[in-house]
Amino acid sequence: MANKSDKDLEAKSMGKVDLTGRLLADMASLCLSESYADVEFLVEEQKLPAHRVVLAVRSEYFRALLYGGMSESTQRQIQLDVRLDLFKLLLEYIYTGNLLLTTMKEDVVFDMLGTADQYGFHDLQLAISKYLTQSLTLKNVCVVLDAARLNNLEDLTEACLSFMDDNASDLLQEKSLSLLSRESLEVVLHRDSFYATEEEIFQGVLKWSRCNPTLVTETLWDVVRLPLMGIQNLVEVVRPLEILGANKILDAIAEIFTKKLPHRSRLVLDKNVASAKYFAQCTKGNNGCFLLDTTVNTIYGTSCYTSHTMSENNDCGIVVELGAMYKINHIRLMLWDKGIQEYSYFIEVSVDDINWERVVDYSQHHCRSWQYLYFDARPVRFIRIVGTHNAADSEFYVVSLKAMHTSCVPRLIDQFVSPVDNVATIPMHACVMKDGNLRSSNLLNGNFKDYDSHMFGTEGIVVRLRQPFHVGSICLLLFGGPERRYSFYIETSTNYKDWEMVVDKRNDEASSWQDLHFTPRPVVYIRIVGTAGYFIQRVEDFCCLHMECPSQAGLK
Repeated sequence: MANKSDKDLEAKSMGKVDLTGRLLADMASLCLSESYADVEFLVEEQKLPAHRVVLAVRSEYFRALLYGGMSESTQRQIQLDVRLDLFKLLLEYIYTGNLLLTTMKEDVVFDMLGTADQYGFHDLQLAISKYLTQSLTLKNVCVVLDAARLNNLEDLTEACLSFMDDNASDLLQEKSLSLLSRESLEVVLHRDSFYATEEEIFQGVLKWSRCNPTLVTETLWDVVRLPLMGIQNLVEVVRPLEILGANKILDAIAEIFTKKLPHRSRLVLDKNVASAKYFAQCTKGNNGCFLLDTTVNTIYGTSCYTSHTMSENNDCGIVVELGAMYKINHIRLMLWDKGIQEYSYFIEVSVDDINWERVVDYSQHHCRSWQYLYFDARPVRFIRIVGTHNAADSEFYVVSLKAMHTSCVPRLIDQFVSPVDNVATIPMHACVMKDGNLRSSNLLNGNFKDYDSHMFGTEGIVVRLRQPFHVGSICLLLFGGPERRYSFYIETSTNYKDWEMVVDKRNDEASSWQDLHFTPRPVVYIRIVGTAGYFIQRVEDFCCLHMECPSQAGLK
């Protein structure tokens, strides 16, 4: 027995006639049919009947041609300069809305891109582009790239370039590379993300030039990064070929000694490349096997962390070697901080394990829990984390490390994240401290019911963020409504030793919501110190229901 919903659908369908399939079949029967035809196209001396109104409805080009007042609008026969097979396929698409690309030869599919563009069928162009994007191979990507660039198809062009990046070494060995235009090859070689050894790239360009002897190749050698080949290859491989002048080779050798080489690197978006999947490994540090591919939820209460002993010279550290050179702009670090522990550290990156560049410097700032770190994207092969402070002992403990290139980079001021959203929350690993110890986090739990307090004359309420953030505002909700008023001040610090007052309301009587702004700065600790309270008579405690950093008052 049919249920109620089935009956409802049946009732609705009984009130609707849907013969779309019949309509499409009738339209398809008109394609290349002389029935009711009122125009014919002469293509390669063959007459092709058509119907003005159908073409005009389907195409702005034919609407202008047939009804726009041009001489063709009054002609029965119109000659077109187009390949016969391509125009027949276009008519098939016009009358049916379908085109079976899988049955076509690849060169015909490429040529249909140009035909679709010529007659203004951009939807057909995009459909063919999508098909080609899903059909890229090492054998066809060069031809597809040239076709995409010729027809200004940005999405297809980028898809081809990304495919080439991912298969650079294999592509350089393919015979089809010789089919690539010189202009397209230059575009490919200019990309930092076209990752292969420069020796492979040099040999690939050499092979291309020999297959295209009539073309000028001088500009191609300008995009080969000769210094990356090393002195030995420049002298023993490049020089004997006599394709480059001696000065060009000497300039490349001189650039090697600058140690600022234009390295290529693989670009993998939003994927952790510091993992076994990408052949990364921890090469320095105690228990390095725990650092990568760690499920953080399973480690608390255990010794599943990687560590190193800190030294005054900062000559120790934890080192991770990635499986290849990757373009990185984001590192996530989980510090082992069960309890009150806080750490200071810095992070350096290198392409050769010899020359290091510091990209994060929190050596004077306290940090805990997850660290979300951002810096300008650069080629990276090695990552070194060096601890400079641990409140508990002389070891620096790291639970997990992830490295990637992310497209979602927050606003940075110097090296610090300048957040828009509230970072003083429990999910963001902020906490409340009292007398140097962790305490309940009523102030940060967002329920606006339970409060944190301290007695006047004591240290105050201290909120600790997980890492230094560049902020310039705080929002407080004071307990007691408008009848209960407080005097207070707020200080900030990055190391719990050096404090600076940023809000001074010691001479005010404040109540309820407080939207407080100050000169933006790096902040780890926020100390709220009540100095007096009034409610009919003086009270002994400063009570606060909620805190936000930065203030969200302007976003509500």
